[in-house]
Amino acid sequence: MAFFCWSQPVCAATFAPPEGKTLLFIGQDKKNIADYVRATGMVPAGTMVYTSLENLEGLVRAKDQGGGIQHAEWLAERFPHSALQIGLYLGDTLNGVVLGQFDKNLKKLARWLRRLNRPVYLRIGYEFDNPENHYASTQYQEAFRRIVRVLRAEGVKNVAFVWHAQAAHPDTNYMFWYPGDKFVDWVAVSFFSPYNTDNMDKVLRIARSHGKPFMLAESSAIKMDTFKREEAFERWFQLAREYIRSHKVEAFCYINVDWDKLPMHAHLHWGDARVQSDPKVLKKWTRMISQDSFLNASAQLFGVIGFTPKPDKVRNRYF
Repeated sequence: MAFFCWSQPVCAATFAPPEGKTLLFIGQDKKNIADYVRATGMVPAGTMVYTSLENLEGLVRAKDQGGGIQHAEWLAERFPHSALQIGLYLGDTLNGVVLGQFDKNLKKLARWLRRLNRPVYLRIGYEFDNPENHYASTQYQEAFRRIVRVLRAEGVKNVAFVWHAQAAHPDTNYMFWYPGDKFVDWVAVSFFSPYNTDNMDKVLRIARSHGKPFMLAESSAIKMDTFKREEAFERWFQLAREYIRSHKVEAFCYINVDWDKLPMHAHLHWGDARVQSDPKVLKKWTRMISQDSFLNASAQLFGVIGFTPKPDKVRNRYF
């Protein structure tokens, strides 16, 4: 099988799928990921987890800060043929990162990443253009570059670095935040509303013009409870499928949670976005992701995206 990789300085760490294929990731907490696998009988190509550079929580030990249990090592052990997609929150640490004050944590993160024995997609300072994050553009660029430099210097070769825009605000000049082609492996956006994609399309054009694979890094069919559920889901997924197909999206990351049951997000009133919450929706979803264009976990997956695991480290322990 021919491997596909975008032409760029760190091609080996890109882990892009073959042309015409889309990696499927499911998030975003331990329980909901496990429930999804049980309901569908299918293990996704990757799972999603969140941590912060300041504390590195939810990696080695389980941590719930109101958004569900984060536990990356559990996911890695439970789903050995799945990649990891990690959202690295930077918060108010940008200046400290630039000054090297978090290099100790970066080296600790590097040691942990190296022993995972799987591809990792690291979203550094995800949704950099979200006003709530208060990321000054120049400082963000410098912080992103330092994080990449330190991890590479520490010998991390199984990580693709993801530049992730919220893409929700008109007239944003996204390039103000761009760290440069030598530091960005993937370009990504959030995809909660598929009804108006103008801002997402701007980021997509950046990805294509810079030769980077494109990821829908956070997506969820929100506010379905205010409509006739099956019809609303069908409409949302129809638009999502069409966007992925027509724009040749390389990775689709779906957050499969009941938002109203998570203390961190309950105030948003986004409702239940779990595909298994409705039998008819589950059937349609399973049929969709069973299509040949979507990649789920398999013993061959890592080879398809250009990663060779160390011998005797991957065991089949899906369920």
